Amino acid sequence: MLTFMKLAWRNLFRNKRRTFIAGSAIGIGLASLIFIDALIIGMKDNLVHSATSSFLGEGQIHHREFRQTHDVELTIVNHERLAADLRREEIISRFTERTMALGMITSPANVNSVSVFGINPATERNLSQIDEALVAGSYFEDGNDQDILIGSKLAEILEVELGDRVVLTVAQAYTGDLSQELFRISGIYHFNIREMDRAMAFIRIGKAQQMLGLGNKIHEIALKFAETRYGSAKDLPFWRKYSRDGNEAAGWPMILPQLQAAFEISQFSTFLIGLILFAVVALGIINTLFMSMHERMFEFGVLRAVGTRPFTLGRLILFEAGALAVISIILGMILGFAVTYIVSKIGIDYMGIEFVGAYFRELLYPVLQMKQFIYFPFYVFVFTMITGLYPALYAAKISPAEAMRKGL
Repeated sequence: MLTFMKLAWRNLFRNKRRTFIAGSAIGIGLASLIFIDALIIGMKDNLVHSATSSFLGEGQIHHREFRQTHDVELTIVNHERLAADLRREEIISRFTERTMALGMITSPANVNSVSVFGINPATERNLSQIDEALVAGSYFEDGNDQDILIGSKLAEILEVELGDRVVLTVAQAYTGDLSQELFRISGIYHFNIREMDRAMAFIRIGKAQQMLGLGNKIHEIALKFAETRYGSAKDLPFWRKYSRDGNEAAGWPMILPQLQAAFEISQFSTFLIGLILFAVVALGIINTLFMSMHERMFEFGVLRAVGTRPFTLGRLILFEAGALAVISIILGMILGFAVTYIVSKIGIDYMGIEFVGAYFRELLYPVLQMKQFIYFPFYVFVFTMITGLYPALYAAKISPAEAMRKGL
């Protein structure tokens, strides 16, 4: 075994330039896989954090039919008992109650449709980033029920500024009667998310319940877990526990199924990219091994003539393929780590770009993980050895006379 390893290394470095070129090609393929995987992980973390921390929450509780219809009458059943139970849940870090309704907002200059959210400013501050996204005004600090927060794009459409008055119109639950109130713009936010910046408005939950005729009922409870992974854990008992009595508890993958599907497709894309990269690299591996073999064809003929078994020659070629794989893996891991580490510190600016319903609100940073330097190099080694089987079989089958004739 040790003799074969020494011979493989010696034969591989007979032509250092060729070996370096082939090893670099395989190494670049490995580095590309490491970077792409790190980028996808970073993209997932970025989009999930953007979607859940801005306003969505890591999970939500609604009436069972509310997410499909958004009917104002479909309020959470026994929400006070639910709130009491949630306070005792160890896996729940924070939660906040909301009302939701479609309405019209009117200024002296224009009118626009809007999603009206009634929020509790104290609990909402701990779950979403509305207060952090304010670019003008304050976050419900003066205790005035007629305060309203709107997005920067909506302010442009309505041609209003801080302190201006707008009229909000909604349809009351159960009766359908229109309810109108005059509000003062106390804050303008900018999330860099198109839907939120142009089509959402926030008022105090008590005022929203009054306008909608809901009494003390609510439409939504947004959740933040003690650990982020709970929000995407489909088998978490929490979901079954709170999906009862006409209510539905759902994590962000259920609320944003298109985002979860996109992540799964991205993982499959990594697999496809890997296949394409190494299909091309396979040609380089075969070419390198065959060129090395043809340079030593006379030697192979002599070895076969003195009684060397075909299996022994084939095994020698496989050891050379393994040595080439080791060189390539070392180069690929160094290059992959260096490039990914540098980009993970600099970041990639995709801010404001939409991806299947979610938006990049922060710089995208690739995420390095130990598995990228365990699994991918292992796959490269196995792939290189499999590719080396063809040259090895060719060397094993060649006859001594033919080998020496080709070597002359």
